[in-house]
Amino acid sequence: MLEETGYMKAVRLTAPKHFEFVETETPTPQDGQCLIKIERVSVCGSDIRHSYGPILSEDHYPFAPGKPCHEVAGTIVESRTDGFPVGKRAIVIPSGDAGGLAEYIVSGPERIALLPDEGNLDEWLMCQPSGTVLYSCQQMPNLLGKTVLVLGQGSIGLSFTMITSRMGARTVIGADLLDNRLEKSIEMGATHTINPSRDEIGQAVLEITDGVGPDVVVEAAGYPDTFNMAFRLIRQFGTVIIFGVQTDHMVPIEHNLLLELQPRIIPTTGARSGDPIAHIREIVGLRERGWCDPGPLITHRTGLSDVQNAYDMYEHHQDNVVKVVMDINA
Repeated sequence: MLEETGYMKAVRLTAPKHFEFVETETPTPQDGQCLIKIERVSVCGSDIRHSYGPILSEDHYPFAPGKPCHEVAGTIVESRTDGFPVGKRAIVIPSGDAGGLAEYIVSGPERIALLPDEGNLDEWLMCQPSGTVLYSCQQMPNLLGKTVLVLGQGSIGLSFTMITSRMGARTVIGADLLDNRLEKSIEMGATHTINPSRDEIGQAVLEITDGVGPDVVVEAAGYPDTFNMAFRLIRQFGTVIIFGVQTDHMVPIEHNLLLELQPRIIPTTGARSGDPIAHIREIVGLRERGWCDPGPLITHRTGLSDVQNAYDMYEHHQDNVVKVVMDINA
């Protein structure tokens, strides 16, 4: 057994779009930390767009063991802190050089969200991406009776659709270029969907909103076109939520739109909120009492041995993938 020899198996990116299995030292928890046996991991779009997808310079490779992956769930097997007992399941946010594509990870309580003993661990893991969205939704104005447009219906956009529909929005519009995601959007709570490759989105939004425009537009796609589209489609004095992370640091803005419509602009990033785990703990509690369920985001399940295919499938939107969860032990 690897854990008996002080070593564990891990996967890391060693070249552009190329994973390798390695053995590395099993981490040791210090006072105030826990050792967590990782059981499930999920591919995130940010892993694809900023680590796996681009061809980086040679000095970026190899990645640290376990990277790139930050959506992680498992079981505490050693605890050196109060309130986080051995045997409890948990979501953990990796930090530093740690990554999720490994057998074990060490973390302090400030990056651990305990999970109920009951229920499918795959589905509980979906509280991680949806929790980051919950933080953004907490920055929104009162949505009761309002109209929300969500640009992008990947797992993040679908989470916005799910949560805003439960926050009382009267109309939730999901927009995406992929029809399978629009079908999932209806399942997650959208009242209307738009495929901009078929319908002119500005006209479609005006028809749905009786010529006024949405009260809130969420940019959940992370492209320059959708970034400016959010400002074109918002009603005057509405709210634009910026969530999608651009691949380029500088994005041109249609300045006249800002002066004409004067939207309230709220950039949101849960990981930089000052407490990156709080919103994940909150959505775990909300799911536990039945208020929402991000579990249906999962479309594919596989083992870690199929990690290369999982990342390729996610990057190229193959087989109607929305969210793929890998079993570390399979």
